[in-house]
Amino acid sequence: MGSAIGLGSIWKFPYEVGTSGGGGFVVFYLLGLGLIVFPLMLVEFAIGRRGRSDAVGSIAAVAIASRASRSWAAIGMVGVAGAVLILSFYSVIGGWAVAYVVDTVRDGLPGATATAVQARYDALLASPLRMAIYHTLFMTATVAVVARGIAGGIERASLYLMPILIVLVVGLALYSVTHGDGLAALRFLFAFDPSQLSPRAALEALGLGFFSIGVGLAVMVTYAGYADPDFDLRTVAVVTILSDTAISCLAGLAVFPVVFAEGLDPSSGPGLMFVTLPLAFARIPLGTPAAIAFFVLLSLAALASAMSLLEMPVALCHRGLGWSRRRAALTAGAFCWALGLASVLSFNIWGNWHPLAWLPGLATLTVFEALDHVTSNVLLPVCGLGLALFGGWVMPRRLLAAELSLGPAATRAIVLLLRYVAPAAIVAASVLPILLQRG
Repeated sequence: MGSAIGLGSIWKFPYEVGTSGGGGFVVFYLLGLGLIVFPLMLVEFAIGRRGRSDAVGSIAAVAIASRASRSWAAIGMVGVAGAVLILSFYSVIGGWAVAYVVDTVRDGLPGATATAVQARYDALLASPLRMAIYHTLFMTATVAVVARGIAGGIERASLYLMPILIVLVVGLALYSVTHGDGLAALRFLFAFDPSQLSPRAALEALGLGFFSIGVGLAVMVTYAGYADPDFDLRTVAVVTILSDTAISCLAGLAVFPVVFAEGLDPSSGPGLMFVTLPLAFARIPLGTPAAIAFFVLLSLAALASAMSLLEMPVALCHRGLGWSRRRAALTAGAFCWALGLASVLSFNIWGNWHPLAWLPGLATLTVFEALDHVTSNVLLPVCGLGLALFGGWVMPRRLLAAELSLGPAATRAIVLLLRYVAPAAIVAASVLPILLQRG
């Protein structure tokens, strides 16, 4: 749950729903969970528990046991590379959430005018020093937890973070519905309006769960490598997907009632969290405490997911290369932190530098946007597609059934999804929206 519930649940889900028209988008999002996320999570769990190593080592071990080429382990390397790149800019956004907690506690909300709220957001992005400081604080916290190990670090932190996060999001949703327009939010999130749903939005909805929950990076392979042989991983998969979906919907109910009550734009994109929402909170009773609670929630969700991203390279160095966890965490964290500085600078000093200017269609991307594009549209789909094909065509069914305690009918259904449905959905959700946009 800590790995799955992150910025994708609290931040991306509400603004994607807002941008894409509401309830119809949610229907296709749930479809993506069934077609892509669930079978991929199961196969990652099976690979990890059978391999009992990092992502690369586990896939290599299962490939050998399946009498296949060890080269399939390259899928794990793609996942590790993706985790490192994502964490580098994910930490920057996590730093924004921390900055908003500090600023709101110290100075309150900036005011009830759009100009004042936008000015605070612009001032943060314009200051490389402030952004670097909060990026450093966020990455330091992530490294400190992961360096303590699985039981004493990640597991213990998640046991505290998840209940706090759930209490905060439930409390904020109740507050928002009470002080805002709850009926409008419910209609917006769950009413089905076919006229609002384009082919591109449907495809993006299919992929949102894939990208936000974190399957397809082999994170779940890494975590399952620590799982007890008697642990029911099917229950883990179901609980993780249901909890992430519930938190995503509650996040929508924490955001949209106050947005609609104040007549603001629900489709304002990423700025919904850092511009539109503070403006809405500034206009309602007890808005400042609610805003503080929301940005604490955002910070905790980001930290929980950041721990799983950092565990990817740490597990590779610790279990694969024999490094101590402390050395692995410090080295991987320092690398991600240094790379994250490029994203920090891309919002100000390097704002006019476009590293992919030589590629058609990508010429205007900043460093931050380029990293987001490469990970979301290249590394995640490639790794997810590789895992689906490996699980569907290479792993013997008996291995999948044994690790997940599946019956023959359930095993056949999962293999069918992995062989045909999940690969087709991943390709469609990753490639077709880009082609439709260019068209």
